[in-house]
Amino acid sequence: MRTALSSLELSQPESLGEALGMLADASAAPLTPLAGCTDVFVALNAGKLAARSFLDLSRLDELRGITTAGDRLVIGALATHGDIERSPEVRRRLPILAQAAGEVGGPQIRNRGTLGGNLATGSPAGDTLPVLAVAEATVVLRSVAGERRVPFADFYTGYRQTALRRDELIVAVEVGPLPGQGWFRKVGTRAAQAISKVVMAAVRGDTCRVAFGSVAATVVRVPRTEAALAVSLAAAQEALRGEITPIDDLRSTAAYRLRVAERLLARFWTETATT
Repeated sequence: MRTALSSLELSQPESLGEALGMLADASAAPLTPLAGCTDVFVALNAGKLAARSFLDLSRLDELRGITTAGDRLVIGALATHGDIERSPEVRRRLPILAQAAGEVGGPQIRNRGTLGGNLATGSPAGDTLPVLAVAEATVVLRSVAGERRVPFADFYTGYRQTALRRDELIVAVEVGPLPGQGWFRKVGTRAAQAISKVVMAAVRGDTCRVAFGSVAATVVRVPRTEAALAVSLAAAQEALRGEITPIDDLRSTAAYRLRVAERLLARFWTETATT
């Protein structure tokens, strides 16, 4: 019996080199990489994905590790949210990333969905993305032509659009030391299995870094708000109102998102205050 899935073509490389070669050879009919499939399967099921040729990355164990290199934390693109949540190294160096990973869907989704997939999907509601924004992470991309290192701030070029070329794979994310007190909150309809209405990550140190998700076409840093925190919380909330552009959609309204973002900023400022 033929089904909608019967028309799909699946390539299964055994190594990163083989995968990159397949991508390079597929310029006429691009391959769509598959990692955890948590987004791809939903899009296929809803008829919202035109791609018919896929590159299964599940056998590339070389992309799964969570390691360190000098003072940098290196997270392989195929590390799952569960891996990140449980990693002692992530919990020690970047605990807000472990917290964010722990709030992605339910256990089944966290054990399938990968950090690389979260990046490549590019949803502005991606839970881990505001953390990577305030951590000023580097996205490591590779093709047969070599490696590119793209600052997180330059990775997204529009709504669900990235700097990733068709012949490249995300191979890792690198994060340097992040001094200061980290803070993360996700606001959704319920505590589990909910896509965020607003998600915020921030760090309070000698300077402040603040990023939001679900309030613009991509996850955004808010530099005017960050600078205004040196003046007062009220000044920062006023700056924030001019710096994010939430929309009305099925999950929430623009007015609600703006109000929640202001309140999250206030909670961050209060809860990270030194006494």
